[in-house]
Amino acid sequence: MHDHEGRLLSTGMTRRKVLEFGAAAAVAPAVTALAAGVANADDEDKSRRLRVDPSWPKPLPDKWITAEVAGNAVDSHDHIWIVTRSRATPENFTDKERRMVREGRAQRSPTVIELAQSGEVLNSWNLSGTPPDNMHGIFVDYQGYVWIAGNGQIAGGPTDSIVQKYDRRGALQRQIGVQHSPDLTNHSPTLLNRPSDVFVDPANGEVYISDGYGNRRVIVFGPRNDDNVARRMWGEQGTIADAEAGAPFRFLQVVHAVNIGADGLVYVNDRKGDRIHVYTKAGAFVRNIWIQKGVGWRNDAAHAAAGDGAAIGTAWDMTFSADKDQSFIYNAD
Repeated sequence: MHDHEGRLLSTGMTRRKVLEFGAAAAVAPAVTALAAGVANADDEDKSRRLRVDPSWPKPLPDKWITAEVAGNAVDSHDHIWIVTRSRATPENFTDKERRMVREGRAQRSPTVIELAQSGEVLNSWNLSGTPPDNMHGIFVDYQGYVWIAGNGQIAGGPTDSIVQKYDRRGALQRQIGVQHSPDLTNHSPTLLNRPSDVFVDPANGEVYISDGYGNRRVIVFGPRNDDNVARRMWGEQGTIADAEAGAPFRFLQVVHAVNIGADGLVYVNDRKGDRIHVYTKAGAFVRNIWIQKGVGWRNDAAHAAAGDGAAIGTAWDMTFSADKDQSFIYNAD
């Protein structure tokens, strides 16, 4: 859901909703004030009401099918970029889609697709080098480079452990981490473990990675393509008690997204902890933004018995409104 100029996109990975709340309310020190500031996007202010555009995008060429769309981003040209799992494991396709491919009635789309605002395909390409087995997240930085993370893990087999950087035409520029060599300590300055998301700071080119599914941290690298030893990192595995208390630096489960606001602060989605942690760029804790506190750490069995699936949390991803002050935050729940 990366749109750092304010346009809001949905990826199709989740059936859950989008919440909107005032950024001004989020700075209040009381948790209750944060909760009171949360509102559905369909509430009274119709100027920000979100509507699905069923005509977008235009039909894809060459009988493409994408499987899951694992992330999207908007670049400085207002082009929309998506990363698909069309080249990932067969489980990302339905039985019908696999049959259509076998029979020649459809073909797998490229992994990365660039779209115009009108919905027409402008460019597409597949990943190179040793790409992730299961793509997760895409980011287009201020220089136009495209960043891809991956969270794949095959039982008894390899684990995704890289972030890759490409130019706009799909030429690999940089890789952080070593594929299938995950960090099992949460402290390695060079290795990753199933990273989920990337943000590049336009102020100095530093690369922030939410690392992510296997680890529980934010890790920051320098801007040069050979600068692959971390400058700093923060975060560790948390407990339900930590989540309940809003403890800083303790992530309950997946560290699912990382963003930097116009205020210069780092916003980190603690998906199952039902909150967005806010830090300075140096890693000092500032505050929590709560998203339906308590949903993510409900007992999974009880949650399933209630008919609403496993307790997978509410703080999936976020973006800011397009105004200069970024008055609102949109959270994908």
